[in-house]
Amino acid sequence: MKLFTACLGTETNSFSPIPTGLDLFAKTMLVRGGAHGNDPGLFALPLVCWRNHAGARGWQVVEGTAAFAMPAGTTTRAAYEALREDILGELTAALPVDAVMLSLHGAMIADGYPDAEGDLLTRIRAVVGPEVVIAAELDLHCHLTTAKVTSSDILVIFKEYPHVDVLARAEEVWTLLAGRLDGKLRPVQAMADCAMLGLYPTTREPVRGFVDRMTALEGKDGILSVSLAHGFPWGDTPEVGTRVLVVADGGQAKAQALADRLAAEFRALGRSAIPDYLGIDAALDLCRGHQRPVVLADVADNPGIGAAGDSTWILKRLLERGEGGAAIAPLYDPSSVAVAWDAGMGARIPVRIGGKYGPASGAPIDVEATVVGLARSARQPFGGATGPMGDMATLRIATHGGPVDVVVNSYRTQGFDPACFREAGCDPLTKRLLVVKSSQHFYAGFLPIAAEIHYVGAPGTGSTDFANLPLKTPTRPLWPRV
Repeated sequence: MKLFTACLGTETNSFSPIPTGLDLFAKTMLVRGGAHGNDPGLFALPLVCWRNHAGARGWQVVEGTAAFAMPAGTTTRAAYEALREDILGELTAALPVDAVMLSLHGAMIADGYPDAEGDLLTRIRAVVGPEVVIAAELDLHCHLTTAKVTSSDILVIFKEYPHVDVLARAEEVWTLLAGRLDGKLRPVQAMADCAMLGLYPTTREPVRGFVDRMTALEGKDGILSVSLAHGFPWGDTPEVGTRVLVVADGGQAKAQALADRLAAEFRALGRSAIPDYLGIDAALDLCRGHQRPVVLADVADNPGIGAAGDSTWILKRLLERGEGGAAIAPLYDPSSVAVAWDAGMGARIPVRIGGKYGPASGAPIDVEATVVGLARSARQPFGGATGPMGDMATLRIATHGGPVDVVVNSYRTQGFDPACFREAGCDPLTKRLLVVKSSQHFYAGFLPIAAEIHYVGAPGTGSTDFANLPLKTPTRPLWPRV
């Protein structure tokens, strides 16, 4: 057997001020010929997994371009078309192949391509013809579109949010593909629409129970795989929204019936599927009287959903309220990092923090701060991989209630793990309050040290007011807009 593998993806926030061009792919992950090294990126993990399985069977693997960009705004036409043509050219040169295996995100919107990965899959199908198996692993915040489903044979979507199951889903893709190539399985796919917008953490009920029920259905009565595509509510694309996908062994009608039933069941969860997003002051009021730190997620300024990561809305209230013993990380501010490094450890410096990427980031904050931590080329773990944070500095700001530490960094990324504080010399265990710029991927890393975890609905690029997101292109009514 001969396989072709590749990766292409990003998560497009249509309201982000940061364009997604080739340079952002190069800074995040742009690998040719499978040269992932000893520390592959999160979306490269499936490619390495499939390469290892194929090698164990003696199958040939041709590894194409693997490109992923940190979530931001619309992908430029030039960037998408260049990477797409690279992959299509590599695939054409590799023909004939028995299967194509792709690691995709599924929420890329490019200039002129509202469903970029759907366009890629459609073009791949045109290259390989109807008989070659096309399988892909998708992020659960994908836009599960008609083009993606009809152009592929096997789609498997992450089940967990935070994404702690990337390798488990890669194994699932491999099992289904191998079964298809061995002639033991005949996968068919069915999709059903929940017609919802939202963020649904799988660490809390009722979504936790729904995911467990999905999983329990697999391996019974010919059901091979069940996925919930949460969708990405900040992607202004016609097919945005939550959907269910079922892969069955033959039995198209059976797959469709189950997908329809599960979509209706999830739709019935309604508001209970979405966490409570607290106002800033209401959240800060909850952060006293605990032996361990309380963790607040700055959901709207999460770089993982395309935000700048430099908003000052929560920091402003921390300083005004004198919330001593608080720390915030990682706040994307390369210029402040550079100033801190030039000044050195222990220096007291005037610095303008954050607020540099437009109105959604709030106003910059001018303070005097003491440099209490420095780090070069720091990294943090997540999902079996590690990710860069760039150069970092911890800036300590005095307030009437005690010091507030701000961890600034030079690489735009969200906080996945307490390492986003610790690597910059800020010990999270000594704080009573930690503000993390993340929506949910921080959860597994911070749960062991947190007294409580709360989600904050501060202003920002990733507004949690889903009923009033200024989406212009959806083609159907979506709850809670309607």
